Amino acid sequence: QVQLVESGGGLVQAGGSLRLSCAVSGRIFTNYAMGWFRQAPGKERAFVGGISWRGGTTAYADSVKGRFTISRDNANNTVYLQMNSLKPQDTAVYYCAASATGVTYNYNYWGQGTQVTVSS
Repeated sequence: QVQLVESGGGLVQAGGSLRLSCAVSGRIFTNYAMGWFRQAPGKERAFVGGISWRGGTTAYADSVKGRFTISRDNANNTVYLQMNSLKPQDTAVYYCAASATGVTYNYNYWGQGTQVTVSS
């Protein structure tokens, strides 16, 4: 059974930082790209960032470039999203996801999400 479990969300003031973690169990992770998505109230789920299996390729949404960093620890089947200089518009539920084919597409395994709230 495949499981993706996010943690690390919470309430933070604008300008602050949070680090999200996603622990992956099951048959995926090896050779899978991992990504983070977010969904704000009333909006569609949107790509935040992705990282290839070996970590050599990363991609980010323009809205988070320079502020967010995605990384992964393959020995421990965990992917991270370091979020700095947070803004109120970063408030959303953040989801971890896995893709067998691409850093920015074909994500078909999903976690349950973790809430991030940035106060002004």
